[in-house]
Amino acid sequence: MNLNTPSASRTTMTDMVLPSETNPLHNLFGGELLARMDRAASIAARRHSRRIVVTASVNHVAFNRAVPVGSVVTVEAAVSRAFKTSMEVYIDVWMEDRFSGEKSKANEAIYTFVAVDDTGKPTEVPELSPETDLEKERFAGALRRKQLSLVLAGKMKPNEATELKALFMGS
Repeated sequence: MNLNTPSASRTTMTDMVLPSETNPLHNLFGGELLARMDRAASIAARRHSRRIVVTASVNHVAFNRAVPVGSVVTVEAAVSRAFKTSMEVYIDVWMEDRFSGEKSKANEAIYTFVAVDDTGKPTEVPELSPETDLEKERFAGALRRKQLSLVLAGKMKPNEATELKALFMGS
């Protein structure tokens, strides 16, 4: 199977926040942002796997800053780690102030996708080879996040979560 890099999956979507997409405080609805992140992340996962992909979970979302109407929002997504049939996609959301043009990080999220064949059966995905320091950091963190998720779901015994043990026990 081929070896891909996170940059090969990178997806950038830019759009403006319209009044119909905002709450009574004139800020972007959280659900609208989740949908934008899901679309960008699914494209990144599909670019990596070259398969149909389905959202398996939303592992983390941080709504750090409100995004007001009229703001230009850029959603950047890239595969941070590939497992057997699943991929973790890390998403950064940037906001451009409508008056100053200043860009700042507004939100971030981590989604998991599974590649499937035409019948909906999970199928293997290519490995991922991180290149930059940030990609390597996110790649390493993805295994810890996966192990934590499996332990919490009862699908892995805590003593089998080697990466988590090393994080807490220094081994």
